[in-house]
Amino acid sequence: MSERPQTHGQPHPGPKQYIAIASVLTAITIVEVAVYYIEALKPALVPILLLLSSVKFALVVMFYMHLKFDHGLFSALFVGGLVLAISVVVALMALFQAFLR
Repeated sequence: MSERPQTHGQPHPGPKQYIAIASVLTAITIVEVAVYYIEALKPALVPILLLLSSVKFALVVMFYMHLKFDHGLFSALFVGGLVLAISVVVALMALFQAFLR
């Protein structure tokens, strides 16, 4: 008996889609570097970089780690751990007054 791999409802992305995603990630990285050098954006630097990094992180996780195509439980576990980690980091930053520096 040969076992056939189970197919999921959504097909995995092809090479063209991976190149498109890589292009978007490159563009976001260029914007991040540009934002760092624009003096007018210095007061909002951290929120802007956090937002752009979050978008990049989400794209990498969804497509390159294939969470978009896996069972929802895997995504929930991953996002739950991520939220917990972010909460701990923000709490520690607030505790040690890292926002005031």
